[in-house]
Amino acid sequence: MIPMKKIYTIFALSAASLAFSQKPLEKVEPAFWWKGMKNPELQILVYGKDIANNEIELSDGIQIKNVQKVENPNYVFITVNTNEISVPKFKINIKNGKKNVDSYTYELKQRESNSANRDSFTSKDVMYLIMPDRFANGNPSNDNTKDTAEKSDRKNPGGRHGGDIEGIIKNLDYLKEMGVTALWNTPLLEDNEPSYSYHGYAQSDYYKIDPRYGTNEDYKRLANELHKRDMKLIMDYVTNHWGSQSWIIKDLPSKDWIHYWKEGEKGFKRSNYRMTAQFDTNAAKTDAENCMDGWFDTTMPDMNQSNPLVVNYMVQNAVWWTEYAGLDGLRVDTYSYNDKKGIAEWTKRITDEYPNLNIVGEVWMHDQAQMSYWQKDSKIAAIENYNSYLPSVMDFTLHDAIGQVFKEKSGWDSGMQRVYDNFANDFLYPDINNILVFAENHDTQRFNQSYSNIEDYKLAMTLILTVRGIPQLYYGSEIGMSGDKGKGDGDIRRDFPGGWKEDSNNAFVKSGRTESQNQYFDFTKKLLNWRKSKEVIHTGKTLHYVPENNVYVYFRYNDKDRVMTIINNNTEAQTLNLKRFSEGIKNVAQGKDIISGKEISLQNSLSIPAKTSMIIEL
Repeated sequence: MIPMKKIYTIFALSAASLAFSQKPLEKVEPAFWWKGMKNPELQILVYGKDIANNEIELSDGIQIKNVQKVENPNYVFITVNTNEISVPKFKINIKNGKKNVDSYTYELKQRESNSANRDSFTSKDVMYLIMPDRFANGNPSNDNTKDTAEKSDRKNPGGRHGGDIEGIIKNLDYLKEMGVTALWNTPLLEDNEPSYSYHGYAQSDYYKIDPRYGTNEDYKRLANELHKRDMKLIMDYVTNHWGSQSWIIKDLPSKDWIHYWKEGEKGFKRSNYRMTAQFDTNAAKTDAENCMDGWFDTTMPDMNQSNPLVVNYMVQNAVWWTEYAGLDGLRVDTYSYNDKKGIAEWTKRITDEYPNLNIVGEVWMHDQAQMSYWQKDSKIAAIENYNSYLPSVMDFTLHDAIGQVFKEKSGWDSGMQRVYDNFANDFLYPDINNILVFAENHDTQRFNQSYSNIEDYKLAMTLILTVRGIPQLYYGSEIGMSGDKGKGDGDIRRDFPGGWKEDSNNAFVKSGRTESQNQYFDFTKKLLNWRKSKEVIHTGKTLHYVPENNVYVYFRYNDKDRVMTIINNNTEAQTLNLKRFSEGIKNVAQGKDIISGKEISLQNSLSIPAKTSMIIEL
């Protein structure tokens, strides 16, 4: 948990509460835009001391479509139609009567070719999740900056350790060798909380990369370097809450920019986290309000997405980063905590702008019907005429099963039966191939802490990399990294060995890895690189069999190919009667196990060693 901190009096709207310069124009957001967007309307936030008491005029005869003022006189929102602007640059002039007191040169850039139809991540990809502060320190000179509060201290498990964008760029070839095709970093935008800010989820500036990670230009360079390697960049986007140190939160445009609780201290009331109240037809209205409008934590004011200005700000910001950095997709934090209508509008407007852009939402629930409710075109949500427009959700129920299954003996609802039962509910999802499957992430117990042996790791990776959906791996697990969530989040987010020049173990290179680390890495590399070209795994159908003796057998198939996966979760070798699987095997006499490289006879019976998996190409 994030420790309690003193919150600024965030609802104070008086300009006297802040120290302003004498210039009336302090900020313009977004700082620039692009011509040729599908939605030509652009709303520009103009900020400065008492700026609403001035007049705003655009140069070159450009017409302002709308001027919106709010409670706080330090803000004005102006709307223009970019299709009606013929010049690449124009001035936003701040006038006091006839006197021009300040101005800003605004630029409309040209979009990259075919930008609107960019490709995105799909089930063809393997996504790799990195905590940037904990991966690699490529530029020690930015570990501490004069404009950021928390300083680097690797001895503090919950503090800043110095990892940055440069460190990621320097190790992209490591990811490429492993077979990773898409990169998801936890948030890289500025998070200027005085402590515990390394995770990035309490953002203080939505248009600025945290200087301890690098610059906006560095982030764009990361995308370019990934694209050179045929890899994709996915931004972790936070819509539900901002950080208490946000410059906007410190001087709110209006009190209803956030959810302010009268009975709470300084507006704070913690969410009840009961996401089921969003769609439970029996739920009390107060419970639904407490879920959606309660704060995620004391340093994370809850944003009011029923305010059109808030939604529009977030839409434009996400579009800005997608266009500026060349993003290939978004992962949205705490998706199901948002205002339902507001987040649906946000999602639809972004995917209207980029029809192929994939967005995966964190819907941390433990029931497939409840998770599938949030995927685009859900038949369950359609009952109440709701559509989230969210293309992808995260398969938390599979994660829940993986956390227990490899420790258990066979039973009616235990052992591999848990996994079978999870897939038995696939019919609930409108797009089963577009869900994210994973054994762990930055918020959960480390897989290698739960199991602590390579045999179970191999079973889990075999499963994740051969079932329907988009597999996601968590940094360091491919070399056996562990971490105990019971000791705090810092322990499940340890530094990757070799990411700091003082590290004695450099796991980024084969010669620097231990024998055990190489065993984990080599297995992961083999499966990831094999999976790249297997369309039958990416989009094939699934045929699975009820587990017997803790052995789970399933097939992925299409008109051209068939792959048979066998996972023996038993502590003893098992012999399978292959006649049982004739529907999947058809009349194929033999296949090749891509894990062992051996030819496998598919006639009569097959013996598989204890705690072993096979991926057999038929």
